[in-house]
Amino acid sequence: MDTLKPLVEEKPVVIFSRSSTDAVSHSMKQLFSGYGANPTVYELNELPNRQEVENGLQMMGQQNPNEPSIFIGGNFIGGPNDVIGLQIRGELGQKLIDAKAIWVWNRYDR
Repeated sequence: MDTLKPLVEEKPVVIFSRSSTDAVSHSMKQLFSGYGANPTVYELNELPNRQEVENGLQMMGQQNPNEPSIFIGGNFIGGPNDVIGLQIRGELGQKLIDAKAIWVWNRYDR
C-alpha cells in the first residue's frame, strides 16, 4: 500500500488501467464521467514503477490482474464488477459524493 498511497490519496476517483485501449477501462471511465466525476487514470504500462504498483494492487485483493483497479475516496473498491455492483445497488452516486468527486447527484436521473 505504501506504493499506492501517494497515487490515490487526495484524488476522489483513481483507475489503474492495464492499457489505454482496453474496452473495460474505457467503460469505467465513461461510467464515472456520466456522473460528472473526472477520474485520475494511471496507465500501468506507462508507470516506471509498474511492478511495484501491480504488486500493491494484488496485495489489496485485486483478483484479475488484467482488469482495471478502482479506488474511490482513497479506498480500494476492486474491479469493474465491484463498481457495477455499486451502480446496481444505487450506491455509486453516494460514494462519489462522499469522496467529493461530485457535488450534486439526482438519483432519479440514473
